[in-house]
Amino acid sequence: MVIKVYIASSSGSTAIKKQQQDVLGFLEANKIEFEEKDIAANEENRKWMRENVPEDSRPASGNPLPPRLFNDSRYLGDYDAFFEARENNAVYAFLGLTAPPGSKVGELL
Repeated sequence: MVIKVYIASSSGSTAIKKQQQDVLGFLEANKIEFEEKDIAANEENRKWMRENVPEDSRPASGNPLPPRLFNDSRYLGDYDAFFEARENNAVYAFLGLTAPPGSKVGELL
């Protein structure tokens, strides 16, 4: 199982940049392995992300915006879903991973 984080390296939105940094920083700090997939520099990444975000998780108009998280090809959610899981100390459950022993962020949702 590989956590994939779809980001845009050249986003003009400071909000998106901050959200991406927040997700990546959290994963790095907690030593959670992940792959960073840049949709700005790679058309295949952009196409794959847009095709694999479920209909009910897409914006009413336009395309899904990063950051978006997947466990292999299973869609996990956007920044808001990640943030909520983090606030509830349920990041490992959100990511579909087993929490390390004694981990505070491992409780179930």
